[in-house]
Amino acid sequence: MKILLVDDEPALTEPLSRLLTREGYAVNVATDGLVGYDLANAGYYDLLILDWMLPHLTGLEICQQLRDRGDLTPVLFLTAKDTLDDRVIGLDAGADDYLVKPFELRELLARVRALLRRVQILDPQPTQSKLQVDDLELDLDNQLAYVNGHSIELSEKETQLLGYLMQHARQVLTHGQIQAHLWGENNPPNSNVLAALVRLLRRKIEVKGSPELIQTIYGKGYRIGKLKVES
Repeated sequence: MKILLVDDEPALTEPLSRLLTREGYAVNVATDGLVGYDLANAGYYDLLILDWMLPHLTGLEICQQLRDRGDLTPVLFLTAKDTLDDRVIGLDAGADDYLVKPFELRELLARVRALLRRVQILDPQPTQSKLQVDDLELDLDNQLAYVNGHSIELSEKETQLLGYLMQHARQVLTHGQIQAHLWGENNPPNSNVLAALVRLLRRKIEVKGSPELIQTIYGKGYRIGKLKVES
């Protein structure tokens, strides 16, 4: 199960992300509302834990925008706003649950488990996990890429990177966007880690003598997919 935690308080996000990881969840952290929305919009998460007050885009706005586009990923609000009116506003925006700060970590874990159980009951079938861009296919669940009919085993990080690029095919994704998606905003890797990961992925999926599948946009980031030429 994958969880996105969006909160701008390191004193909360650091111990909470460690706790959730120890419980067996894969956790990404963002401390900025715009980055949080971009990650949530990628659609990889089983649960979103959102602070209400965030820089640039509030948790309330993230939730509303996701619901407006039909995204039903469960949302748990963490907030110091504790009036009845605040709770009603949060729930009306599409939140599934609401926890007032400060809170006991045991209670948060119980609410996380309850929300994830609810998702499994309402939607027991696995979500679409196969992507295709041009002649490249990706099976997210089994971490397999297919090129010209040949299957290629990928690591978890390679799968996450390739899946993110394919979900945004023919769009330039910046280094910052990719790093935030793969490692979370609070855990950026060394500057050469992303480039090294791209090199490893290219060696696996690109055929010698054929055009690059993953294109480097110098000074910006990476893009995947052939650009369509208008006739």
